[in-house]
Amino acid sequence: MSQNRSSRMGGRNARKAKRASALPENMKPVRPGLEGGLYKPLNESDLPRIHEAVLQVLETIGLGQAIPSCIEACIAVGCTVAENGRLLFPRQVVEDSLKKAGRNITLYGAIPKHDIQLSGKRVYFGTAGAAVHIVDPISREYRESTVADLYDIARLCDTLEHIHFFQRSMVCRDLEDIREMDFNTCYASISGTKKHVGTSFSFPDNVDEALRMLHLIAGSEKAWRERPFVSMSVCHVVPPLKFAEEASACLEAGVRGGMPVLLLSAGQAGATSPATLARCVVQSVAEVLAGLVYVNAIKEGAPAIFGTWPFVSDLRTGSMSGGSGEQAVLMAACGQMAQFYNLPSGIAAGMTDSKIPDAQSGYEKGYTVSLAGHSGANLIYESAGMHASLLGCCLESYVIDNDMLGAINRTVRGIEVSAETLSLEPIRDVCLDGPGHYLGHEQTLSRMQSDYLYPLVGDRENINNWIEQGSTDVIQRAHIKVKEILENHFPKNWSEETDQIIREQFPVRIPRNRMQPRNIS
Repeated sequence: MSQNRSSRMGGRNARKAKRASALPENMKPVRPGLEGGLYKPLNESDLPRIHEAVLQVLETIGLGQAIPSCIEACIAVGCTVAENGRLLFPRQVVEDSLKKAGRNITLYGAIPKHDIQLSGKRVYFGTAGAAVHIVDPISREYRESTVADLYDIARLCDTLEHIHFFQRSMVCRDLEDIREMDFNTCYASISGTKKHVGTSFSFPDNVDEALRMLHLIAGSEKAWRERPFVSMSVCHVVPPLKFAEEASACLEAGVRGGMPVLLLSAGQAGATSPATLARCVVQSVAEVLAGLVYVNAIKEGAPAIFGTWPFVSDLRTGSMSGGSGEQAVLMAACGQMAQFYNLPSGIAAGMTDSKIPDAQSGYEKGYTVSLAGHSGANLIYESAGMHASLLGCCLESYVIDNDMLGAINRTVRGIEVSAETLSLEPIRDVCLDGPGHYLGHEQTLSRMQSDYLYPLVGDRENINNWIEQGSTDVIQRAHIKVKEILENHFPKNWSEETDQIIREQFPVRIPRNRMQPRNIS
């Protein structure tokens, strides 16, 4: 072997060794909570105009179908009821609620490592959805989703670095009883991950039942309230501009129980929300701010997330189009409005219309999640795993999307400009005194982990190596990774004694043996 060849091999081996070594969290190329906010689809002058339109909607049109307890709480802070029964929100009431609203809140993980700080333009990527099917990308078959699937997805996401929180992503179709479905959705999610968990409920009694379980796991109600590691997404409105009665009751139970709430408005442009994107933003913001007044009327400063989720329709058919360019810019605009109010926020992106992880899935998820992350919204929901405009869920896609989220987060971080990164010494070393390349330079080795991110299943091999390794595509590699994780990763988030108590008191529908290592064919 020639000296040059030896030198090249030595440099390559050094780089491989460097990549294999672990970095402290604060030195990694990406990490949770990097600051976005550079993409602004709305001009600065647009923001107060939209806000003024929102105030007019709330003051003159208001919301219908408010339940008595909602009316009572909101009247106590200055709201009124019109002759037609709609609850009206005077602008001063809205402005007062915006001043009192909780800010700089924390969504706690089961362990502090996974705590999420919702402040400023910190960005975190996570899951969500209400899929009713699991898709196998190898056979291309869809089947109904189960509570065991939800547990598996939680375990999977628990291991994926660039998925920062876990919101339930599918409906447990094997559970017909609504109480059992709500309880087991929460149980399966928190069993599978130590990351912060989001869930939802259909009735207030179901919220109370889940809270009793969470008190047991936390050790006491006091311990739970100090570190609530589960939040509730609540569609408190039925667009256009009506309260959802059962969801309102759930909202009240969650707020009083110390559970952070995602105030969710999910109108569909051209159907339950106006067709023009600007009016769509106005209605969605109005519906969420009405919820914010409601929350603060129940408990001032309670942790609530500004969840404007207006969806886009394909106006030719009326079907939802989660992967459209309009969807991307609309969600980013909502993220920008959250920044205008300086409220903890969550928007949705990654809702591809494609039925499997293919090229369409990749480009739709890529631009929708990128624009969402760069808008500066705090929480990007539904950013992994989803297909068919949220009707399908794919385990392999979580692994593939994890690579995508890491790369997008790297773009959110941007380029570091400092005395060190602009120093000319490495250029002098290489060009004047060195070999004429930077491959073995000390700064290359020192920066290759802290500045550069490497995919888990994405392929960067040369053609010959790729062929030697089986000519696999990303779906095949992700399938292998999913199998590896699900055969080996079984978190123990509480003691067996506590689990036995839970199983004696509550309707747990996942058998113990399903939550233990087994071979997956």
